[in-house]
Amino acid sequence: MKHPESINGSGTAAPGYYRREASAGKRMGKGASMVSYSAAGSVSVRPYVTVSGAAANAGDTHDGAGWTSRQILVVAICFMLNMLDGMDVLILSYIAPALSIDWKVSPQSLGVVFSASLAGMAAGGLLIAPLADKFGRRRLILAAVTMMTVAMFGSAFAGSIVELIASRFVVGIGIGTVLASMAALTAEYAPARHRTFAVGFLQAGYPVGATITGFVVASNIDSHGWQAMLLGAAVLCLFALPLIWIALPESVDFLISRQPKNALARANKLLVSIGRPALDALPELCEADAQRLGLRGVLGHGRAPGTFLLWMATIFGFMTLYFVISWIPKMAMEAGLPTTDAIYAGAVYNIGAFIGITSIGLAASRFRLGRLILTYLVLAAGALIVFGAVSMPIGATLLTAFFIGAFIQGGFNGCYPLATAFYPAEVRSTGLGWAMGVGRIGAVIGPMLGGFLLSEKVPLSTIFAIFAVPAILAGVCASLVRAPAQH
Repeated sequence: MKHPESINGSGTAAPGYYRREASAGKRMGKGASMVSYSAAGSVSVRPYVTVSGAAANAGDTHDGAGWTSRQILVVAICFMLNMLDGMDVLILSYIAPALSIDWKVSPQSLGVVFSASLAGMAAGGLLIAPLADKFGRRRLILAAVTMMTVAMFGSAFAGSIVELIASRFVVGIGIGTVLASMAALTAEYAPARHRTFAVGFLQAGYPVGATITGFVVASNIDSHGWQAMLLGAAVLCLFALPLIWIALPESVDFLISRQPKNALARANKLLVSIGRPALDALPELCEADAQRLGLRGVLGHGRAPGTFLLWMATIFGFMTLYFVISWIPKMAMEAGLPTTDAIYAGAVYNIGAFIGITSIGLAASRFRLGRLILTYLVLAAGALIVFGAVSMPIGATLLTAFFIGAFIQGGFNGCYPLATAFYPAEVRSTGLGWAMGVGRIGAVIGPMLGGFLLSEKVPLSTIFAIFAVPAILAGVCASLVRAPAQH
């Protein structure tokens, strides 16, 4: 049987929510892989689910062409959460100049502060996000946002650089967990033919949050101080918790495959709300095959080569990405811009990021996503070299920052829909969590290397040329990812 998930479009091999393959499953015999049916609108192979006649009765269903209000709500909430993530991560780069002056922090120490949250994101992606495949997407997102909120308040009231580093590490754990879980949830709720766009568009929330934060910080930091900026971000995270609790639903696929209490009633309520028919009964659960779950499921069944390529793409991509987003205001100051204009350069960068992420999601419906990622990242490398090597007036500097944001963020964030399409639903959070968690190796290296190069007075042209190389390597790795031909 061909792998159900294509990486060239919607990520689904069948238009229906269910296909009547129960009889085929019965003929396969005990111990063989049975067919189960994903809430993402695709068919996946799972050894621990057999399909009863009741489940097969849903076979005439089709994945609706349009969006229901429930699907829009799920994507909107996840978009909002990604805005909070962008705010919580990027606010540090906006307050960095004021923080370094107030506490007399060296560029190298500031690099450690930047990297603390990124190291936390790696821990969240590797260790916590995979739990969503076991305990549910909604529950883990709620816990992670609660952790982020507490740690953001800790950042605001930190009295030393050590306390700030510790609180930023915990913020990163929450963000790393949320990023993988909400991407998987969006993939499962979006209509099949819009899935690649939805997961890509979700990532646009990150630069939107960062952009708004940049303008707010630029206009208020002088009068209120950098601690007040962190406190405001913490309050916004707090306000998000009731919305998640009330309005964010659980993954239908999780309810069907794991079958927690009242799973049938909960799943049917959600199925009807997204325009799909209710089930007469849940599929029969059999003993789970560990080979198809967790990290073994991520690496097994022909997925190891593609997984390693994804890991390399995220390592190289994060290395350049987080160098840029952590240091672009400081770099703009080094290039001769006053402090306020340097903060605006960071905000303009994130406007470009929104355009880039949205455009690659739209283009992926017509062109192969891997090639698009490569094209965007090659263009990003060119923009980086121009930014570092060419002396420009403020308007041209801001425009170049815009193009850097469009191409580096657009290209790199294409890895999220690439990963959600590459992995089947039962290991999607694990696959995403590990890809983005392993990638944080590059995210930690990027800002620290940037701080070291700045401290050593390396010319800006050389610094930006250095970071153009991993951008190109990330694009090459992503372009080589292929879904396994068969299980």
